[in-house]
Amino acid sequence: MRSDIEIAQAAQLQRIPALVQQHLNIADDHLYAYGHHKAKLSLKHIASLPAKKDSKLILVTAISPTPAGEGKTTTTVGLGDALCKIGKKSLICLREPSLGPVFGMKGGATGGGMAQVVPMEDINLHFTGDFGAIALAHNLLSAMLDNHIHHGNSLRIDTRRIVWKRVMDMNDRALRQMVVGLGGTANSVPREDGFDIVVASEVMAIFCLATSLADLKTRLGRIVVAYNTDGAPVLSSDLQAHGAMAALLKDALAPNIAQTLENNLAFIHGGPFANIAHGCNSVIATTTAMKLADYVVTEAGFGADLGAEKFIDIKCRKADLQPSAVVLVATVRALKYHGGVVVKELGSENLDALKKGMVNLERHLANIKNHYGLPCVVAINHRTEDTPAEIALLEQTCAAYGAQVVVAKHWAEGGAGAVELAHAVVALCEQPNQFQFVYPESASLWEKAKTVAQKIYGAHDIAADAKIRGQIDKLQEQGYGHYPICIAKTQYSFSTDPKLLGAPSGHTMNIREVRLAAGAEFIVMVCGDVMTMPGLPKVPSAHAIDVDTQGNIVGLF
Repeated sequence: MRSDIEIAQAAQLQRIPALVQQHLNIADDHLYAYGHHKAKLSLKHIASLPAKKDSKLILVTAISPTPAGEGKTTTTVGLGDALCKIGKKSLICLREPSLGPVFGMKGGATGGGMAQVVPMEDINLHFTGDFGAIALAHNLLSAMLDNHIHHGNSLRIDTRRIVWKRVMDMNDRALRQMVVGLGGTANSVPREDGFDIVVASEVMAIFCLATSLADLKTRLGRIVVAYNTDGAPVLSSDLQAHGAMAALLKDALAPNIAQTLENNLAFIHGGPFANIAHGCNSVIATTTAMKLADYVVTEAGFGADLGAEKFIDIKCRKADLQPSAVVLVATVRALKYHGGVVVKELGSENLDALKKGMVNLERHLANIKNHYGLPCVVAINHRTEDTPAEIALLEQTCAAYGAQVVVAKHWAEGGAGAVELAHAVVALCEQPNQFQFVYPESASLWEKAKTVAQKIYGAHDIAADAKIRGQIDKLQEQGYGHYPICIAKTQYSFSTDPKLLGAPSGHTMNIREVRLAAGAEFIVMVCGDVMTMPGLPKVPSAHAIDVDTQGNIVGLF
């Protein structure tokens, strides 16, 4: 069996300018090429495009992730190819992968098998440099903050209340907590600091929510970096950093265009993590795709609780988007894992475990239909060991929930294997829906967190110690209460305990940290033990990644 990278490297890629001209009737004058197979679409041309009111936005999400895998990105690509195959004008919108997971354990973000976006190795390794630009912009602000303190601190910044860390796009647990400024007065003022991963940066969130270069610059200027000795916030604009930050991000803000194995187009732009950030590709990419295509297929990070809720309550709310349908991806293997089967035994038929694990899928379905108000089809990402009895049980159980099940074979067959899914999605898009947010904007920050915890995660209540509760109340008093919330927690469970599989309920969701993201316009509530700077596993994927004597990347999935 060929690996994903072997399949990708054997693909017959077409030059992006020709594909864009063919599919979208856009001249190459409006493209900035990065080699032959990837390009950026100019912001000036995007601004000239008229709105397309009847474009359908399709959200691909999944059950709670497991080591067995679900294939959400693979399904997004396969569905996009299938829609093109049945004659629909379709575009795909994906996130860019972070190098931390690429070299760690999660893998890349280009799909798999015969449903991939390519050039796979380029996308997974640097791509067009967007993440590098985001890291530079973020760390420029960090440098200007410490520089201001070194040169007299006229803003009276309280060095004990600096909230702006540094970032890098790599998993490195040694950088989570550190001290900077050692070595005497020439090296600035010693203070505690630390690093987050780039995809957790507020600059990344701003980048993905900005609607234009002007909006980007305004949002960058609103970043709160610290508090002064009177307790008042100190902004990026107070340090006069936002203009230079925007200059570093000017080219990166233009969305990237690549292609699938079947030579259909995909926007791949931005990439905040969904467990610690809002987990969606850029608003500019999505809204541009909706001006150019009849069907736009996009994904939210991780499960329909963690990622889809933020897609709904943050991205859709801020960008005035309304999805037409949802595809909920699952595998038989993953559902059996939720039913208590260990990984090494997932290949054997086990109807009892499958039935037990279905509670996870049921909870996600209920959230999508009852709390997001959207029609949904369940896509079973087919594997060769799936048995007829297991598929029949899935279909019967989902029918009882009022959901259609489609077995999709896009991993093995590409778009042809997802044609039935494409027809089901088109039919769903024609149905009226009752799209809604999980909570109203007018609710308090505490009420928003409690509502999400109870409705989406099945929790009994939320909790926070007196210090954190006081911070939440203070943010409410300071005028940030209308912001949506971004819950940062483990992706593996509805609870904050990654070991609680299935559909746990009645738990208490403890909020251990609160972060204001004033530029992104949301409040991050960190729950459980989730880290904003991950570490590498004992055997990282980097061990297998190499380059051969011909310059070809090998070992990349």
